[in-house]
Amino acid sequence: MMTLLFAFLIGLFAGLRSIVTPAVTSWAVYLGWLKLQHPLSLIGSLPSVVILTVIAVGELVADKLPKTPNRTSPLGLIARIVTGAVTGACIATGGGQEALPGALLGALGGVVGCFAGYQARTRLVKALSKPDIYVALVEDIVAIAGCLWIVSRF
Repeated sequence: MMTLLFAFLIGLFAGLRSIVTPAVTSWAVYLGWLKLQHPLSLIGSLPSVVILTVIAVGELVADKLPKTPNRTSPLGLIARIVTGAVTGACIATGGGQEALPGALLGALGGVVGCFAGYQARTRLVKALSKPDIYVALVEDIVAIAGCLWIVSRF
């Protein structure tokens, strides 16, 4: 049961940072923390690790730019649903569960994380009267640390 909760939570973190989640998952598979069977094991291949890490770093930078689209825009939401589903499936199978329930819970987590993260960030910026970048950096830390915590459970 905990594995399915972790599948939802990894999706929740995908709602905060869409590419960080598969990047951390790819590292976990590459380092042997998370054991997956083919075809999901491909996320842990060296090319996947490199590509996802580079894109994740780009995402962390792009998120701070003023012209970056809202995460709740259709493209941003779809990205979070897809990465939540893929990483949810990885977490579920890594924990001995079926991929489909993990994918569904990860996708649901992606939607919840997308909208909850947006609301939390905009409200915190207003409440703290601080520039958005400070709250965004804390959100980065939460997403990365949360993903690392989840993948280290296996």
